[in-house]
Amino acid sequence: MAGTIISGVIFGLVALVMFGIGISQLKSKDPVGFYTGEKPPEKESLSDVNTWNKKHGTMWVIYGVCLVCSWICSAFIGDSFYSGIPLVVGVLAPIVIMVICHHILVKKYILTE
Repeated sequence: MAGTIISGVIFGLVALVMFGIGISQLKSKDPVGFYTGEKPPEKESLSDVNTWNKKHGTMWVIYGVCLVCSWICSAFIGDSFYSGIPLVVGVLAPIVIMVICHHILVKKYILTE
């Protein structure tokens, strides 16, 4: 039971960080980046900065929700090998989906000359 509580606190804190990233991107007036160290695109190179930021921010908020939901599923399964499956899927699958969505957004919103 202590392990479940500790993991819940950790997953909750990480989810709060993801919510914070998402909310800051949703409210940003300047274009946001996706990858750590990635330079955000210039305003002039985006067809719609507001939509770009909203879609990226929404991805991060949804990722935070996925983290919480995966922990809840794991907690319901209990202390067994199978309780790790929702945790792994809830952490890794959304990242892959987010990267794919980011590349789709790049193709859709970044203007090419």
